[in-house]
Amino acid sequence: MTDLLNGRSFVMESSTASAVDPDAPTAFTYHEANGVIWGEYFGDTVIHGRFAGTRDDDRISIAYTHALKAGGRASGRSDSRIETTEAGLLRLVEEFQFAGDDVQHESVCIEVV
Repeated sequence: MTDLLNGRSFVMESSTASAVDPDAPTAFTYHEANGVIWGEYFGDTVIHGRFAGTRDDDRISIAYTHALKAGGRASGRSDSRIETTEAGLLRLVEEFQFAGDDVQHESVCIEVV
């Protein structure tokens, strides 16, 4: 298995959980070794966040926790599928749920180079 996501960065394009600030979207950095992934993110409504999980082919499963600019924190789980754009960039389409919430959300992140 190649470490497909290692060293790649993404920004959030859309989310059903909140409006995305186009001037300061949440930015994600991914690390991967042998199908184990982890990383960090910040921006928009998030002061700082961390995630860890696994990748199997074009599927990602993670758990995440972040500190909110409005105060407090949020955590949960997500499953994403990896797509490739016509330009050859990766796109992550994520279905996620906050801990203690029954609402299923979706976000889309695009690779930045």
